[in-house]
Amino acid sequence: MMNPKLLITIDGPAGSGKTTVSRILAERLSYLYVDTGALYRGIALAAQRAGISPEDETALKSLCQTIRLCFVRNEKGLSLLLNGEDVSERIRTPEISMKASAVSAISVVRDFLLRVQRDMGAKKGAVFEGRDMGTVVFPDADVKFFLYADLKVRAARRYAELKDSIKITPDAVEKDMEKRDRNDSSRKIAPLRPAEDAICIDTSLPSVSQVVEQMLTCISERLFQIK
Repeated sequence: MMNPKLLITIDGPAGSGKTTVSRILAERLSYLYVDTGALYRGIALAAQRAGISPEDETALKSLCQTIRLCFVRNEKGLSLLLNGEDVSERIRTPEISMKASAVSAISVVRDFLLRVQRDMGAKKGAVFEGRDMGTVVFPDADVKFFLYADLKVRAARRYAELKDSIKITPDAVEKDMEKRDRNDSSRKIAPLRPAEDAICIDTSLPSVSQVVEQMLTCISERLFQIK
């Protein structure tokens, strides 16, 4: 008997290891991996190019009606296309990160991406990474995880990712991350928080492989319950 396909969500703040862990977990399970943060970054980039303020709800609503977002597999792995253009590199700057946090608080943007994400997860067999996957987008997900880590640990990880591509200091990365944590956790719409039934994992010390194995154990237990 084949194992049923599950819908898995992984939420948490920036630098908690969500992206790395989600990709590996999806690969181990042969599931679709969806980086939902990239979708918000894609809209933030489109807004920046159009000269639209992240707080301009009317303009963002019109913008969303012209946007096509999708993921494609290529030699780089999984890339985000914005109206057919690969913007995977352009959406990873600190400036776009902050704009993505701002647009994610706008209801018309969240409503637009809610439909996009639920369409992607309709057939299950997917790992969705984000900030409100288990609380808002997929409240009935089969397995929900919430990853967290000490701010300084997360900032050091993000600095290591950025230092070779842009000029930035470790202190600036930490301050940007602290500000984004505050924005994401205090916004009125879908604030960053664990779902009540989420499995919370501190990723400050364990290795990536240890975190993945812990998650796989939880998933196996869930599959056993379903059987």
